[in-house]
Amino acid sequence: MTDKNKGIILLILAALGFSLMAMFVKLSGDLPTTQKTFFRNLISAIISFGMVVYYKESLFGKRENQPILLLRSVLGTLGILFFFYSIDHLVLSDADMLNKLSPFLLIIFCAIFLKEKAKPYQIIAIIIAFIGTLFIIKPQFSVDIFPYMMGVLSSIFAAGAYTTLRVLGKKEKSYTIVFYFSSFSTIILVPFLILFYEPMSIQQLIYLLLAGVFATVGQFGITLAYKFAPANEISIFFYMNVVFSAIISMIIFSQTPDVFSVVGYIVIFTAAFYMFVKNNQTA
Repeated sequence: MTDKNKGIILLILAALGFSLMAMFVKLSGDLPTTQKTFFRNLISAIISFGMVVYYKESLFGKRENQPILLLRSVLGTLGILFFFYSIDHLVLSDADMLNKLSPFLLIIFCAIFLKEKAKPYQIIAIIIAFIGTLFIIKPQFSVDIFPYMMGVLSSIFAAGAYTTLRVLGKKEKSYTIVFYFSSFSTIILVPFLILFYEPMSIQQLIYLLLAGVFATVGQFGITLAYKFAPANEISIFFYMNVVFSAIISMIIFSQTPDVFSVVGYIVIFTAAFYMFVKNNQTA
């Protein structure tokens, strides 16, 4: 098996992992978003701690990288909070697709903050993706739009977190970055967990723990996938996440996205595929 095929399989596995994470978050029912996020990140912190110890890496990274590691953790935590809120209030595949705007926003942020010049085809892809977003959101300027705005915010903060990862580059090991982020978000959410805690059934607790397990599968799946192949060659396969989420929505939650949402998915996927093809042509 070629390294590229290994990367593709790992990325599809990561997409499935994140889809199952979202499913278990939604299945856990009407619990505070902070409570769901806490348990998701607690499991990630425990698993990544084991990986850091096993590979004898640094737990909290180098001193000179602390500001960026901290910023990555803050942005990532906010991104997950907004994403989980949108999962609870939207069709699962809608929430997932809005979150998948982050690769396009990453281009904008890298151009603004890292002075990486955006190429014309990337700008075209961003415009197409924005049009697709409008089909999903269906702006009505009412309170109904709020969960969709949370979904968009989740992608904005996720893109911000990914921008900091570009800065960290090879300065820190992936296991260290995941542990730093997971432990930071777990600790920072403790006061909110205590303040807004709602009693859970054993079933709800199991669902949240499973969400954490599958989130970790997704996180490390992505990390390993991009070690086998460059992102511009395989990143398009991560959009399988939306396919998995759409299937889960229909089978588990009896939720079917409307025609406008499906058009939005196709438009955004087209933008992603266009950028994927152009990236490979210019690689």
